[in-house]
Amino acid sequence: MNITGTLIVQMIVFLILVWFTMKFVWPPITGALDERAKKIADGLSAADKAKSELNLANKRVEAQLSAARDDAAKRLADAERLAQQIVEEAKGKASEEGAKIIAAAKAEAEQESVKAREALREQVAGLAVKGAEAILRKEVNAGVHAELLSRLKAEL
Repeated sequence: MNITGTLIVQMIVFLILVWFTMKFVWPPITGALDERAKKIADGLSAADKAKSELNLANKRVEAQLSAARDDAAKRLADAERLAQQIVEEAKGKASEEGAKIIAAAKAEAEQESVKAREALREQVAGLAVKGAEAILRKEVNAGVHAELLSRLKAEL
């Protein structure tokens, strides 16, 4: 065989190989490549979607954290205000109790003073009677002179 015949036979075999490849080999390869490209595109779109959802979730979390911080600050301010109010009420009650105790102590001291004056008057009246007895050298009847003794007590 000469070179031209071999070349023609090789061309025919090559064309059969190309036809066979295009008919039976190429479609599954292109199908697999298309499927892979679709999976990659779906994965990229899912990644973009997840990224946007993550950004939205981060924004919601920031908003909730901000709201929680504001709420905590408000509660803290309310607690401080309530504590101050309780302290002021306690001071007011303590002042009232102190005033009551002072007033009671003053009233008790006044009663003790009145009792002491009354006892002193009794003693002075008794001493006056004894002094009068000593001056008159006789006994003074307290029952007979009760009115006189009462006036003497009142004058003292």
